[in-house]
Amino acid sequence: MDNHIEVAKKVINIESKQILNLSKLLDENFEKSIEYILNCKGKVIISGMGKSGIVGKKIAATLASTGTPSFFLHPGEAYHGDLGMIEKKDIVILISNSGETDEILKLIPFLRHQKNITISLTRNPTSTLAINTNFHINIFVEKEACPLQLAPTSSTTATMVIGDAIAVTLMKARKFKEENFAKYHPGGSLGKKLLYKVSDVMHNENLPLINGNESIIEITNIISKGKFGIAIVVEKSVVVGIITDGDIRRAMENNQKMFFNLIGFDIMNSKPKTISPNEKLNQAGNLFNDYKVNTLLVTDAKNHILGVIQTFDL
Repeated sequence: MDNHIEVAKKVINIESKQILNLSKLLDENFEKSIEYILNCKGKVIISGMGKSGIVGKKIAATLASTGTPSFFLHPGEAYHGDLGMIEKKDIVILISNSGETDEILKLIPFLRHQKNITISLTRNPTSTLAINTNFHINIFVEKEACPLQLAPTSSTTATMVIGDAIAVTLMKARKFKEENFAKYHPGGSLGKKLLYKVSDVMHNENLPLINGNESIIEITNIISKGKFGIAIVVEKSVVVGIITDGDIRRAMENNQKMFFNLIGFDIMNSKPKTISPNEKLNQAGNLFNDYKVNTLLVTDAKNHILGVIQTFDL
């Protein structure tokens, strides 16, 4: 009897093989579908039943967040009144693995009458749905990962992958950038990094400022009482240097006999990493990675200290 990990590996291997075959099925229908979507003046509406519907919701969400206005429409609800949500300028993507799903086929007469451009995703190019839509994208898989060949597994994964292929192709064609993505995800971490400035999140109260003449013990106490793990050496609010926990540890290792005689000027880093308050958080993230630090001093053009930003603020 196979153990659990072996079963999982078989599922992954089966689905991986089926997905790799999808690229061989792409043809001019995919190309034309992309062109029509790019030129669409309305929205892209996705519809599907059951598992296809669940995948369709994900595809619609991905399209909407990557620059293609889109929403999911349940075929049953559409047939009972929600067809009014579909405008003539909209493109409709209909998902049915078999291509014979009754609830989906019932939408065809309306869409044809309204002259909507329709795109079908099925495993059968000669299915009723495929031959009654403008373009057909083949999502055929030879084998489901389900050992009974009943539960949609490889087929739903294939549908998801084609949906991602559509979304990413459209992104490339539109030259969709990080800033565009952030606009649709203002509450996400990427949106925060690309839309917020350093000044929006920096700490500017109770900064651990020292003049550099303090003893090691005084500096250690200041760092401990603060919440940044640093002490900032300033002269008339101009940054002169920075002292971190690491600087104190290194000073102790290198100057064991004279350690308690040292002052701030003796151990400070005179070239701390700084950033302007007007920079985007994304740039702060880049500096954290480039310099391998977790704290940046926020300064103005004359190097006056304005605040502190740390990695956890991003």
